[in-house]
Amino acid sequence: MQITPKLSVRYGQATSAGVKAQNDDCLGVRIPRDSSLGSKGVAMILADGVSSAEAGREAAEICVQGFLSDYYSTPDTWQVKTAGHRVIVAINSWLYGKGQAFAEARKGFVCAMSGLVLKSHSLHYFHVGDTRIYLWRSGHLEQLTQDHRAWVSQKTSYLARAMGLGMNLDVDYRRVQIEVGDVIFTCSDGVHEFVCDRELAGIIAAGRSDLDASCESILTQALAAGSSDNVSCQLLEIVGLQDITAAEVYQELGRLPFPPPLSPGMCLDGYVVQSILDESPRSQLYLVQAPQSEQLLVMKTPSELYNDHPAYIERFLIEEWVGRRISSPNLVQVVEKHAAPKFLYYLMEHVEGATLVDWMREHPQPEMGQVLDIIQQIVAGLRALHRKETLHQDLKPDNIIIDVNGVVKIIDYGSVAVAGLKESEVPFMRQAELGTKRYSAPEYTLGRRPSTTSDLFSLGVIAYQLFGGGAGHPYGDKMEAAQSVRDFSLLKYRSVTLDNPLVPHWIDSALAKAVHLHPENRYQALSEMLTDLQQPNPDFLGPEGLPLLERNPLVFWQALAGGLALVILLLVVKILMS
Repeated sequence: MQITPKLSVRYGQATSAGVKAQNDDCLGVRIPRDSSLGSKGVAMILADGVSSAEAGREAAEICVQGFLSDYYSTPDTWQVKTAGHRVIVAINSWLYGKGQAFAEARKGFVCAMSGLVLKSHSLHYFHVGDTRIYLWRSGHLEQLTQDHRAWVSQKTSYLARAMGLGMNLDVDYRRVQIEVGDVIFTCSDGVHEFVCDRELAGIIAAGRSDLDASCESILTQALAAGSSDNVSCQLLEIVGLQDITAAEVYQELGRLPFPPPLSPGMCLDGYVVQSILDESPRSQLYLVQAPQSEQLLVMKTPSELYNDHPAYIERFLIEEWVGRRISSPNLVQVVEKHAAPKFLYYLMEHVEGATLVDWMREHPQPEMGQVLDIIQQIVAGLRALHRKETLHQDLKPDNIIIDVNGVVKIIDYGSVAVAGLKESEVPFMRQAELGTKRYSAPEYTLGRRPSTTSDLFSLGVIAYQLFGGGAGHPYGDKMEAAQSVRDFSLLKYRSVTLDNPLVPHWIDSALAKAVHLHPENRYQALSEMLTDLQQPNPDFLGPEGLPLLERNPLVFWQALAGGLALVILLLVVKILMS
């Protein structure tokens, strides 16, 4: 579900070989005509193939075509910054790999590049090399990018950064607010080295009625000033940036009516209710049978209490949106409806099993292998979310199911935060993500920005309870009462060995790091936490090291058996000699 301002643009562009025999420049614009306009925005790019490179022209073409195609293929959940950067880095790797056929990297597939994306009220640009991006606003022209050139003398310089020049690429990124009437201008060095900013601003101001003609005028000016390079430029004007009105949002969000309360035997859009799984003030869960089949599914419907609450409806729609875009064996899957719905609801796979709460109740003293297997599967589910720049934000035992085959699945997307959706503005106050205080990281309570380490904190609390064999908490009952920085500063970590003395010291230390109150002191990656739970981290062994039983159990038991055998042998000898 994407609700965005109505972005309307028009553009012009021109390119010429100039005095050269071949044009190594390439440029392009993509304005989606479908929902991608809201979820991904408008993209524009200009690339300048390095003339001294044997494949500069091909590099520029690959860069432009790849950016305009691959950017729109990235997940809708990603921020523009993430999507653009990953696409550009991938294109750079491709160019660099193709360039290895040449004796020198600078002779291969090398080009400068300036790409941008307009989404909602923002301009996002990505820049490498000496092409440029300008912003014209109310008669003033501002250069946004910096040239990546290294000067060896007053008259001699070389391109210090370019696409295809090396495996490691440093891309300039910036986000700029845009307004109606703004004009974005991009150009190659064959233009900006021969036409000054004052002249450019004058041409743009005078020629806004015909942007293609303005681009041609700029190229003519550059060539008349003595440009000896290819010349290319683009103009893109923000014609409309109308905020979607509250009435329009309410109309879109209220397009489907809320279902009435359902009971077993009732039918909704062909789905027959078998039983009521859960009812809460915020939603209902029903076990339903799909039409013309015996497939059992779970139907989630919104609570009638929020029938006129746009923020609630948007969040409900986001739950389905996320579930259909992120796939993992360890995430509950949202199922496609068999026909266009007449009511607001969504469907999920039916998982036969028990929640982690029930599992822990039935396994008060689980084996370490069982615990690690559960944690490893939760990590796999979280990784799938985090790769799509999505935070779960309500990870707790109630939201984890273990099916009859031992497969662990994370459920409930009611509190997810999606980076890509947050870039779009709406005319109402969005609901704060609703987590569970007992499992939530302190940054939520303190109003600070959450991150993947916030989900890791929640996982740390769950792991603590699994190893402890109960519902204990790393900071005891005072965690839920903490409201301020001072309150949290008074909390002290409670060793899991108090609940289960058999837990090794190094695992306790790993848990303490996972649930550290300061996010910068936690594990920064799920893999690091998992590794430290699976094998001893030397930093957690202490000055005296681990006992042999924990360090190498096999050697310990072999030594113990050998010692006992020796004692028995001595006793036998003593008996025989007496």
